[in-house]
Amino acid sequence: MYKKQKFLAIIPARSGSKGINNKNIKLLNNKPLMAYTIEAAKESEVFDDIIVSTDSEEYKIIAEKYGAKVPFLRDISLSGDFSKTEDVIIDTIINLEKIGKKYDYFVLLQPTSPLRNFKHIKEAIDLILDEKLNSVISVCEVDHPLQICNTLKENKSMYNFISKENNILRQEMKKNYRINGAIYIMNIDEYLKSKNFYNEKSKAYLMEKKFSIDIDDEIDFLLAEAIILN
Repeated sequence: MYKKQKFLAIIPARSGSKGINNKNIKLLNNKPLMAYTIEAAKESEVFDDIIVSTDSEEYKIIAEKYGAKVPFLRDISLSGDFSKTEDVIIDTIINLEKIGKKYDYFVLLQPTSPLRNFKHIKEAIDLILDEKLNSVISVCEVDHPLQICNTLKENKSMYNFISKENNILRQEMKKNYRINGAIYIMNIDEYLKSKNFYNEKSKAYLMEKKFSIDIDDEIDFLLAEAIILN
C-alpha cells in the first residue's frame, strides 16, 4: 500500500514477436529485457503486487526469478499479434479478483521500456494521487516537429508536403509530444467503466527522451545498451 492506496503493476510479456524473436526475454547487457521493468517496479516500493501477464512457462520462470508473480498464464486468445492491451489488463484484473486480490490503481509497465526507472514510476504515481486524477500517461518530446512530417503519395510527389503555414523556422515551431509507452496509470474502477486512459481527469507525465526508448528492433536494442553502458 502506498499513500493508503493499493497499487497493482501489470507487465504484459507474451512470448514470440514478429520483429525480434522472444524480444521480452532477449538479453540486454546480459539481462532479460523484462527484468529491467520488474526490477524498477520492485525498487519503487509502491506496489502490493507485481504481476507478469504471459502465455509462456519459460517467461513465467524468468519473471519469478527476478521477483514478479505469475499466478496464472494468459489465455492463447490474448496472446496473438492483434491482441489488445485493453483485454490483457481486464483479464489480469478479473483473474486476480477471483483469487481475492483487489486494488485501487493499476500501473501498466511495458517491458519494452527498459530505461524507465523506479523514480519515474514513483513520480507518476505521486502525480495521479496528489492531483486526484483518473489517469496518468508518460510522454516525451518528439524527435522531429510534426510540421515537417506528412504522408507520401504513391508517386512520392513532394507537392505541398509542407504547407505554407508550416514552412517556418524550426525555432518557431511548437513542441510536440508523443506517448512513449513507459507508464500508464489508472484508477481501476474508472478503467473498467470506460476502458479509456484519455479523459478529462488525465494528465501527462513528461520523461526525457533518453529514458523513453521503446524497443521494437535491433537498433533500439543497441541504442538502449549503449545508454546503459555509458
